Amino acid sequence: MLDVRRLRLLYEFAAHGSIAATAVATGQTASAVSQQLAALEQETGVALLERTARSAQLTDAGRRLVEHTGAILEAIDAAETELAADAAEPKGRVTVTAFPTVAVALAGPIVRRLRRYPELTMVLRQQLTVDESLSRVRSGEIDLALIDDWSGIRRPPTVGPLTYHHLVSDPLVAVLPTGHRLAAERELSAHALSGESWIASPQGEPSRMALDRLWRAEGITAPVSEFEGLDTILTLVAKGLGVTVAPWMAAVERRDVAVRRVAEPLTGRDVYAVHRTASTGRPAVMAVLQALHQAARKLMSAADRF
Repeated sequence: MLDVRRLRLLYEFAAHGSIAATAVATGQTASAVSQQLAALEQETGVALLERTARSAQLTDAGRRLVEHTGAILEAIDAAETELAADAAEPKGRVTVTAFPTVAVALAGPIVRRLRRYPELTMVLRQQLTVDESLSRVRSGEIDLALIDDWSGIRRPPTVGPLTYHHLVSDPLVAVLPTGHRLAAERELSAHALSGESWIASPQGEPSRMALDRLWRAEGITAPVSEFEGLDTILTLVAKGLGVTVAPWMAAVERRDVAVRRVAEPLTGRDVYAVHRTASTGRPAVMAVLQALHQAARKLMSAADRF
């Protein structure tokens, strides 16, 4: 009998290409991943990985088993969906992963909306990266992933085994210390802040690239200090150490900073909820998805009035 959890792990290995990357994606140690894959090889009686001192790759048998595993995971989803459809109301456990700013902004309204389903439990986990979250959705470890996309290009509704639901377009706003000389202004131009010290994410981060585009468009050369994490950046702005541009959803709940519109058009981020297409008929997943849509609409109606 093949262990489904080990099959999921093999599926993750095929997606990530190494034991180390699979360990990161699944939140395990590399040693644990290696041991579980070795146990799967014992169950199947064939070599699934070709190992060297520094790497591992799928054998032909491993690749064939991965193909079967995709069908097995879809069949499990279909069975769960069919059984769940017989329930009078949504019930069971739905695991969601989300990046921190969206988790903080949406978790409260979602929890309040889900109280009508006493047998439904939502488990919210912090997202590591978009790719890791999508991988865990594909493997069935996560039911719903909330991801952000800074490309400005709307994703298609279905990509392979995944379905994408666009929740909100989160605009970028200027964030200043509350005592800043421009804090009383409703809307700011980039040039009004051109002489300021800026606090931003490191080079290559999506929010930093949006800020770089603004500076290039306006011909601004600005002194900048780099820090990881939007919460850290906003806290430093609150302490009067500089100004920044951040997604509205990340800054809206802060009472220690001044949040203002930016006159120049800025490409913000799109937020999506992603689930396995095979989960579309599961009442519990659909109940959480509906709560996400409702919470996002209410939140962004406030952004439109901002």
